[in-house]
Amino acid sequence: MLFTSTQFFIFFPVVTALYFLLPHRFRWLLLLTASSLFYMAFIPKYILILFFTIIVDYIAGIQIEAATGRKRKLYLILSLIANLGVLAIFKYYNFFLGNLNDFAQLIHWNYSLSLLNIILPLGLSFHTFQAMSYTIEVFRGNYRAERHFGIYALYVMFYPQLVAGPIERPQNLLPQFREEHAFVYSRVIDGLKLMLMGFFKKLVIADQAAFIVDSVYSHPGDYTGLPLIIATVFFAFQIFCDFSGYTDIARGAARVMGFRLRENFNQPYFATSVADFWRRWHMSLSTWFRDYLYFSLGGNRVSKLRWYFNILLVFLLSGLWHGANWTFVIWGALHGTYIVLSKITTWWRESAARFIRLDRFPRVRKLAQIFITFFLVAVGWVFFRSRDLSEALYILKHALSGLWSQLSSLEYLRYELLVETTLGVSKSTLLVLIASIVLMLGIYWSRERPWWKRLLALKPTALRWSLYYAFILWLLLFGVFTEQNFIYFQF
Repeated sequence: MLFTSTQFFIFFPVVTALYFLLPHRFRWLLLLTASSLFYMAFIPKYILILFFTIIVDYIAGIQIEAATGRKRKLYLILSLIANLGVLAIFKYYNFFLGNLNDFAQLIHWNYSLSLLNIILPLGLSFHTFQAMSYTIEVFRGNYRAERHFGIYALYVMFYPQLVAGPIERPQNLLPQFREEHAFVYSRVIDGLKLMLMGFFKKLVIADQAAFIVDSVYSHPGDYTGLPLIIATVFFAFQIFCDFSGYTDIARGAARVMGFRLRENFNQPYFATSVADFWRRWHMSLSTWFRDYLYFSLGGNRVSKLRWYFNILLVFLLSGLWHGANWTFVIWGALHGTYIVLSKITTWWRESAARFIRLDRFPRVRKLAQIFITFFLVAVGWVFFRSRDLSEALYILKHALSGLWSQLSSLEYLRYELLVETTLGVSKSTLLVLIASIVLMLGIYWSRERPWWKRLLALKPTALRWSLYYAFILWLLLFGVFTEQNFIYFQF
């Protein structure tokens, strides 16, 4: 069930109302039933895959806690094999087999296996990693095994974050299912405002930007220069607003009922380095890889070469997590390379900043760092969005081709030619999209200014609510209500 669907606008208030009306002891059952219905709205039979991994990990958690010595590790390994095995079959089998078949043809080896005709279950990577967090934390002794099967199942299937995260840890989410949440007006309003922001980012920005991005990236060979650059910049905002919009709706829906889901984004396009970007982007995934893989490899407590290897390996696997395609692998490797190079060149960059006296102008330096970081991230998004490596390389190669002649041509820059003919949208759509992005960035900017919050709090209630109503009106007037899938559903 999509958050932006008509069904959800019936599902959410009904489930929420029943949640507060039912006695506390029955609420877990309501949420588990609702979460099952929510997931089955996509492909009903795939819920059996969820049930399989839930049963395996529930038993594994109890056995890990009860066992000693090598048996503890054995039960953990069996649990990880079950989870990663399901992920490998549905997400990576065809990818690896297809590459193996290509290699066999290259060396003229008479070998071929048929690909599987299966559809990737929605959100498989997300709830697989969340389930693995549970058994790993039990193995490490950081959390006791959950004995209540229904509550553990709800931990994996909690509908707000079931399909696209954030990826929770047992310490944060499981205890909350035992807390009795009363109806608190201020908390409900906060949750609804967070949901409103999520719908705005998804329907007004992400889905509007999709028209431009899809128009160019569907046939990138037809374009050179400015259209490729514009589409790539808009894709950067599309994927942020699409994914963080889902997270906002998920966290808001959970908050209305009293649950606290972890923050997943923290203004990533204000990052001053690629490493800073990953401290702000998809934080539940980046911390998952950090805690369970990077630290296990030794982190930075090893030789420099091994440290750089650890960084590159983590980002390679992060790219592969996002999708079974070489474009995602390259995307992950590129970000890993960015970070390794930043570690190697730290002294040189600091020396250069002092030499040109940039260190005397911290605000100018910060703006330059933000711009450079956005540029590097946008280059990575080219691989993420392209269908294959050849398309990505074409876009990078031709993004500057003919750019100067395009910028110097007043005829080309006319709205009718550049916007309507080339980008495939109207002038008004483009203006609304740009204004919406500026509005979103302005809201983020104001949140970081305490004086702005105090000033707004001093305003009359009627004025503050009129701003919320104006925001809703903007959403209703300019939102795209065609139930477009969220980008991260494919992962």
